[in-house]
Amino acid sequence: MSRRRNSNTLVVQQARAALDQMKYEVAQELGIQIPQDGYYGYMATRDTGALGGNITRRLVQLAEQQLTGGIRR
Repeated sequence: MSRRRNSNTLVVQQARAALDQMKYEVAQELGIQIPQDGYYGYMATRDTGALGGNITRRLVQLAEQQLTGGIRR
């Protein structure tokens, strides 16, 4: 089995805590249990995909709000 290197390096290292908090919030909203040991290998692909998709959706919404000055349509 080959080992993958994580290419998801943060540009702003201080954002790690905020991203982790968002991950736990989204997981709680979806009713997904995040493994305590950090190993996602035993999670269902559907759950990890839903978690990542919802985090991405929320990040896009935050970026759109910043670009529009907080104006919601």
